[in-house]
Amino acid sequence: MSSNRTSPKNNRWPLSPATVRAVLSGHSILGLAFAAIIYLVCLTGTLAVFVPDIEQWEQPAAPVAKELSDKAAARAVQTALPQVPQDITIYLSLPTEARQGATLHAYNTTFDREWAVNAQGALTEMTAVWSEFLIHLHINLHLPRSWGDFIVGMSGVALLSSLLSGILAHPRIIRDAFHLRLGGSRRLQEADIHNRLGVWALPFHFTLALTGALLGLSTIIVAVLSLLLYQGDMNKVYDLFLDTPLPENTQQVEMPDLETLIAEARQHAPGATPQAIMIEHPGRADMRISVSSGRDNMIAMQDQTKFDAKGAVLKDEHPDSLVTGMRILNGIGQLHFGWFGGVPVRIVYGLLGLALCLVTSTGVTIWMARRRDKGRAVPHWERIWAMIAWGQPVIFLATLWAAFLFPARLGEKLPLLWFILTALSILLAAMLRRFSGSILARGLRVTLAILSAALLIAHAVATFSQGQPSVTLVDAILLGTAIVLFWPFLRQKFFNSESAAA
Repeated sequence: MSSNRTSPKNNRWPLSPATVRAVLSGHSILGLAFAAIIYLVCLTGTLAVFVPDIEQWEQPAAPVAKELSDKAAARAVQTALPQVPQDITIYLSLPTEARQGATLHAYNTTFDREWAVNAQGALTEMTAVWSEFLIHLHINLHLPRSWGDFIVGMSGVALLSSLLSGILAHPRIIRDAFHLRLGGSRRLQEADIHNRLGVWALPFHFTLALTGALLGLSTIIVAVLSLLLYQGDMNKVYDLFLDTPLPENTQQVEMPDLETLIAEARQHAPGATPQAIMIEHPGRADMRISVSSGRDNMIAMQDQTKFDAKGAVLKDEHPDSLVTGMRILNGIGQLHFGWFGGVPVRIVYGLLGLALCLVTSTGVTIWMARRRDKGRAVPHWERIWAMIAWGQPVIFLATLWAAFLFPARLGEKLPLLWFILTALSILLAAMLRRFSGSILARGLRVTLAILSAALLIAHAVATFSQGQPSVTLVDAILLGTAIVLFWPFLRQKFFNSESAAA
């Protein structure tokens, strides 16, 4: 008697079940690792929005000039010149309505110093070590620049793909935009929060992911354009966006009258306000001085007047002389970080960035909850993800505490401290088998609230004792974080006590 059934031996997959399980585990690890990178980039980006405020919070005694005259700007540069090497670039950022305070940054491949500038042009050296740590963590994860930029850029591409696929995979997502199932099933509740935050802030999420991908993958984009247009000559592509350096001439010359050049730049750009001055090779014959100005109706600086060592105009650019692509390119960085509209814009960016962090985090949580519902729970990954989602904010506050207590000693050691704490936290999560992911997340939220409140108090005491009592936006964020995280526990305790009394 013949049978249509195929022998089980013929149906077997070439790989053994143990090998398949190992491959699937490796697939999950890779997916979770990339989700962690996306979440880390989103979280650091949300915090990086407030870097102007964090810098002031780190250095309460540093001057914050609301205005800087042309004479004071020239005096600041002259004061800095004897303190820096000859082959240097000086960048003086002037106060604006969007960002108060003036700073002077001198840098080359081996030298990097920054000062705060007061209204008279005097300099106070800045040591905002945590702000610098945060920016570099967001931009390149403290990896070698080419690798770090690529990984961050790819996370932007992955986030962009996730946003588009999420919209296409949910045909009712727009119709259910205000449908929230709170207080019931945890998976349904988090799914609704994930979908609603994804839809409500979709234009912001899309813009942030796109600009982040463009910034992170700029080197690869330039390489592709060079292959398509110039037989692989990347310098020709850069020449489309950057000025060709002046012929090298190390002969020492007198600095031109910077006050006069700034005034001349104002005349070349009526309606625009100088916002930055960059001096390349100061005191040399191949010196170039660029005065960049901004207009109220534009996100980024679009006016630029450039002078040579003798004070003659080399180039004069204005919005009407720029093609649309260049105008957009000039604004990508400002649009990505939200540094163009002052405190209100930074607060909006912070809230929307927090929503993006929640969308990223809940996406992984929903995937794990579905596995649990199907009887394929992964409790070890649940604990590790809880440690990533809530442990990273705790670690950031721990590093901020360290920078607050020992700013002079840490400096470049902050990335190493962050890495060690991150590695230990993930190892700890893998070892704590007696605790579920939800219990671990709850404990981390309490820890984050306590650290926030304690740091707020410590900073207030320190600034008051230094004669600099002030309430900054960072203090308000720390207070808000402590209240929001403590509130569920306080409410539960209050209502439980009230019910028991009744």
